[in-house]
Amino acid sequence: MSLLSETALPSQTPAESLPAHGAPAAQRPGSDHLYLVVVGHVDHGKSTLIGRLLFDTHSVPDGKAERIEAACKAEGMEFEYAFLLDALLEEQAQNITMDTTRVPFHTERRSFTIIDAPGHKEFLKNMITGAASADAAVLLVDAQEGLREQTRRHCFLLSLLGLRQIVVAVNKMDLVGYRPEVFDRIRAELGEFLGRLGVEPANFIPISAKHGEGLLRHSDRMPWYRGPTLLEVLEKFRANPPASGGPLRFSVQDVYRFDARRIIAGPVESGRISVGDPIEFVPGGKRSRVKSIETWPPENPPPRGPIGAGRQVAVTLEDELFVERGQVGAPLTDKPFEARTFTARVFWIHDKPLRSGELIPLKLGTQQAEARILGIQRTLDAVTLESGTGTTGEVKVHEVAEIRMRVRRPIAFDVGGKVPALGRFVLMRGRRIGGGGVIDSVVEEPPEARGVNPVSRSAILGHRGCIVWMTGLSGAGKSTLANALEQRLLNSGILSAVLDGDALRTGLSRNLGFTADDRSENLRRAAELAIHLANAGVVVIAALISPFRVDRAMAAERAKERGVPFAEIFVNAPLAECERRDPKQLYKKAREGMIPQFTGIDSPYEPPLAPDLEIRTDRESVDDSIGKLAELALGLARPSEQTGGGADI
Repeated sequence: MSLLSETALPSQTPAESLPAHGAPAAQRPGSDHLYLVVVGHVDHGKSTLIGRLLFDTHSVPDGKAERIEAACKAEGMEFEYAFLLDALLEEQAQNITMDTTRVPFHTERRSFTIIDAPGHKEFLKNMITGAASADAAVLLVDAQEGLREQTRRHCFLLSLLGLRQIVVAVNKMDLVGYRPEVFDRIRAELGEFLGRLGVEPANFIPISAKHGEGLLRHSDRMPWYRGPTLLEVLEKFRANPPASGGPLRFSVQDVYRFDARRIIAGPVESGRISVGDPIEFVPGGKRSRVKSIETWPPENPPPRGPIGAGRQVAVTLEDELFVERGQVGAPLTDKPFEARTFTARVFWIHDKPLRSGELIPLKLGTQQAEARILGIQRTLDAVTLESGTGTTGEVKVHEVAEIRMRVRRPIAFDVGGKVPALGRFVLMRGRRIGGGGVIDSVVEEPPEARGVNPVSRSAILGHRGCIVWMTGLSGAGKSTLANALEQRLLNSGILSAVLDGDALRTGLSRNLGFTADDRSENLRRAAELAIHLANAGVVVIAALISPFRVDRAMAAERAKERGVPFAEIFVNAPLAECERRDPKQLYKKAREGMIPQFTGIDSPYEPPLAPDLEIRTDRESVDDSIGKLAELALGLARPSEQTGGGADI
């Protein structure tokens, strides 16, 4: 039973519930504006919280509260603060906020813009754009329901976007009897989860948004809480430094022709632009100077700037350059990257998984390009924080992945949060947003004129070539594991190929028999072919009986001389088990004398003394074996500059 059914609250009209301090003064000159995102699971009370903040700070347009109050009375309802925000009847009926809403409010100390990011999973895509421009976040948690999956995903997305100023409001404390143990439990659980994301909330605050408790004033029903109110915390948060202080990033949105003039228009993402400024457009590297700043209707005298970040601008250039939508104007000495290949972290929200090798439209600012998913390095479940190696080759809904991408043509971007608008992108799945991402690093590609060497192939492919040499008796499972490993690596964006002993015998080594000398020559040819393919960037999976240690040592030494990573894998199954399997009836024929010098019957097999990996196929499942092989192969294929722990997702 809720407290409302046990203890009668004082009967209040909205006008009577106003805070005692009265109406605030107008925003003081110089006070910094804070962009605030409000996130939380559906029905945890975001609309009520925002409506109450608007009402209690006297930020509601004249007459709106009275109209809603009259409508509520007509329906026999108590006043609903959520209706101050959810003005559309459809939204009231569904009780779900349908779209990202930006609402201003102000106090005596500063002004705010609230970004109401929807919590319902169908509208999670709005969260990507809703939180992108925020300085701080209110994370709302229902005291009765506690942490839900959507709450955890919102936490992860705020972390992914680099938002660190977070206050947690534990709402609906009235429905749990204002009990401190409920608040303490949620604070401990959510604090631990956020800590694993590297996020430390400024405060945890118990509130009842419906009754205005904990927002602007403390509650007499929660004397055990002695921390700040929600508004006190928000007023202390710092606004992000204005983007005008960064390097110029002028995104070209449209180019117009008037008379002989070409007018270039678009938003200033960061920095400032003035008449006379030198400017370079990336990609492309075309340079000129700003000749004029255009307005409509024309101003007299015409403006000369500077025009700062967040403003739309239209300029002409001193030179007749062909500039097009998607290019970015920048200073000559501080330009964005111009590249095709980069690494990124992506939060995926589409039901259909994102797969390695997929070609998908990418939008970054005013730029659009088709991007190929070259590889998925690792994945992370945004709810459990369980990580995967990425060897499944796909990113499922609500997973975060560290991926490598290449666009068909160069694009301009910044990394490391230098200019957020030029480092965040969305991936489209049809007409829907499939996911949002943040670019982490650029992968330099070598000039085509220099030719291609193993190092440059590694930069292009995102991995280096290597040799996974699988040895064992016939029937031990080498081919089965080799083919499964090849598919696993291809799914991860790793170029790989199987070098099979039977295939060699029907082609490259068809003139060789099974004497000791012929076996050695067959292995020499196989090793040279494997090294050649590995130098071309291929992960070579050699599935060969290769019975003699001296021949395997020769292959390993030749690979070492050529700088090719090499690993020896012993696919171990007892002779009796191999004979039991005998898929091609080879052992049976050998026992009957039809196949002379057959390894394990009348020709010896010398097992490795110290293999890099031993797999007992008579004891392990194929999935377990492939997992071990994939981990080893990915370690060999990882470029040398990435052999450390790697960046955390």
